[in-house]
Amino acid sequence: MNIMVQIFKETLLTSLILFLMTACSDDKKELKIIVEPTSFHFEQTGGSKKFGITPNEPATFQSSEAWCKVTSESSTPVQAIYNITVEPNTTPDVRNAIITVSVKEHVQEINVEQAAYIQSDEPEKYTVRENLTTHQLINEMGLGINLGNTLDAVGDWIDPSNILNYEQAWGSPIITQEIIEGYAKAGYSSLRIPVSWGNLLSDDFKVHPDLMDRVEKILNWTLDCGMVAIINIHHENEWIKQVPTDSKAKEKFTSIWKQICERFEKYGDHLLFEPMNEIGYDEIWTPWSGSEADKAKALGYVNDLNQLFVDIVRNSGGNNAKRHLLVEIYNTNLEYAYDPLFKMPNDPANRLALTVHYYTPANFAILGGGEVVDWGVGRESWGTEADFKELNDNMDLLKKNCVDKGIPVIIGEYCADSRNRTKEVIRLFCVSVTEAIYSRGMCPMLWDTPGGQYNRQTCQFDDPLFLEEMMAIPVKYPRN
Repeated sequence: MNIMVQIFKETLLTSLILFLMTACSDDKKELKIIVEPTSFHFEQTGGSKKFGITPNEPATFQSSEAWCKVTSESSTPVQAIYNITVEPNTTPDVRNAIITVSVKEHVQEINVEQAAYIQSDEPEKYTVRENLTTHQLINEMGLGINLGNTLDAVGDWIDPSNILNYEQAWGSPIITQEIIEGYAKAGYSSLRIPVSWGNLLSDDFKVHPDLMDRVEKILNWTLDCGMVAIINIHHENEWIKQVPTDSKAKEKFTSIWKQICERFEKYGDHLLFEPMNEIGYDEIWTPWSGSEADKAKALGYVNDLNQLFVDIVRNSGGNNAKRHLLVEIYNTNLEYAYDPLFKMPNDPANRLALTVHYYTPANFAILGGGEVVDWGVGRESWGTEADFKELNDNMDLLKKNCVDKGIPVIIGEYCADSRNRTKEVIRLFCVSVTEAIYSRGMCPMLWDTPGGQYNRQTCQFDDPLFLEEMMAIPVKYPRN
């Protein structure tokens, strides 16, 4: 009897052990953790890539290197998604990091490799200098000029069969390397390249590849000459104005800037981005109509556009994470640069400058001589004592309220209408404005178009004295 009891007990114990082992095995199957992928390669410029953990369980992460970090991206009940973000590699060596992932009792390692920094034969073209402030870059930009009425030309009458038809639509010859080199040989250090990206834009907001290729070709000619370049969205104000209040317009703006960021991500700090051109909301507020609340609303929309632009560029990663950017004040009018309602965007890179346009007095800079409109008559001359006082007072206000407070400024456009005016008075105005800007630590960028100061056929300035007086300004006011 005792033997039978003993056998029964042993059998029962064995069954219990087998049951518990099976149960434990089932638990482990239920808690099986999958981390994938488990290895990553990053280019020298860095960026972000995603990995997932299945199932979605609380996880901790430990990176072996400070330049490699993990942040949460999104999650579902089934899977958690995380970002691995890698800073640009400024060392000449390939570098590696190990991220240790711990989920309950499961431990998994993720291997991260990043390419080395290779010194380029053209460092200014692809390199982002870590310690270069935006103010220092503005100094490097020296005297600037616009490639106006070219890539920004628009019109429903333009034959869309060839992207070059847009380039020539407003009087410009097809841009060549010689034309771009002519600006640099003349002494200009920066070129603003206005672009209307809406030309041949698809219904799902894809930029036509021919336009993207053309912009990049002209950009490379510019950078190869040692000049700093600016690319923007130009002449598309009607739909851009809707971005703060219309989801479709916001999608369009976001899509275009994401494509620009992706295409030009590899270029260094000799390429700046500018979000838009001369955006204002006259239907909401003007200095002559509307309440303070209306003004706050109108300026607030421009603030929103600037912030959206900065966020898009910074989130695109690579060199764009630290690219120097321009942001626009309301209507690009000077007085709004220091209006309390204007807000500089939040920028983790702290690499922003303001862009202002200067067409003052409007009845000289905008209207032709003797031209009559409902708000005034075009002056034929400029240069009185009162004119110089107005110019210098305006530039003093910009310097005092922006430059002296650590906010870099470019004057992205200025010129005078040449109709019914002598070349001498045009020269006096343009040179005087340039000197007033440059001498106060800002970058002047002359608005120049086909038939303007620079002859795109001869690749020279038609008025040699204009160029001589312009190029004397940097000599008179040397910069470090």
